[in-house]
Amino acid sequence: MSATNQTNPMNTMGQTSSKNTTGQTSSMSATDQTSPMSLTLLNLLPSELNTYGDAGNLLTIRKRCEWRGIAVEQIDFEAGSDPAMLENVDLILGGGGQESSLAQAQAEILRLAPYLHQLIEQEVPALTICVSFQLLGEYLETAAGEHLEGAGIFSLHTVSETERKIGNIVISNSDFGEILGYENHLGRTYLHEGQEPLAQVVSGFGNNGTDGTEGARYKQAFGTYLHGPLLPKNPRLADYLIATALKRHYGQPIELALLPDPWIEQARTVIKSRPQ
Repeated sequence: MSATNQTNPMNTMGQTSSKNTTGQTSSMSATDQTSPMSLTLLNLLPSELNTYGDAGNLLTIRKRCEWRGIAVEQIDFEAGSDPAMLENVDLILGGGGQESSLAQAQAEILRLAPYLHQLIEQEVPALTICVSFQLLGEYLETAAGEHLEGAGIFSLHTVSETERKIGNIVISNSDFGEILGYENHLGRTYLHEGQEPLAQVVSGFGNNGTDGTEGARYKQAFGTYLHGPLLPKNPRLADYLIATALKRHYGQPIELALLPDPWIEQARTVIKSRPQ
């Protein structure tokens, strides 16, 4: 990861802790609170980064919290918004975008880079899809040959080509098992030395079609090409993001109530049976 030695833009951000009298961190469930638990969700540049149904990831987080009695405050961070809005963020979501919105999205990501670095270093979970994933890397080369600097949170670069890779994709991760989605991208992303991928490709194209990797992970930040949207089909990943956000917010592990997801398993079975 680059540019890690930055001046803290928000010195008081995220300084929460909760331990018992022995100094050991304890766990609790969302129902242990006398008042409902809550988290603050950052919707990153929704006017620019909103393609291929990625807003469904936000809806999935909101509903899976609502079903457990967890309140969600949503911040829609649009171009030109005050970065101070990020101060109490617990979870970041960013979607894909079109070529026409790329310049605006890149300018905003660069403006927010010090704040995003601060949040990610403090273990704030983030899920970024396609263009937002690419712009959190070191740089992006467009199909027209333009060089666009990224935020440098992920140690990688992307080169756009003329052939679009489209289709169902299955990837595998040791923490979340098989992750299902739909890829639709011109970019070929190459991880730099030491950069951890999100997963390995089981079927589909992935980052570049040659090294078998898909996406990237740094601390609790995830980047991927999987649209679909991603989270409705992958509840383990959705719940991991929620639990991680709550753990950081309340300073101790949070046990999430199990949700019945039989229709999701049926959908996953059908999706996996479809050709790429």
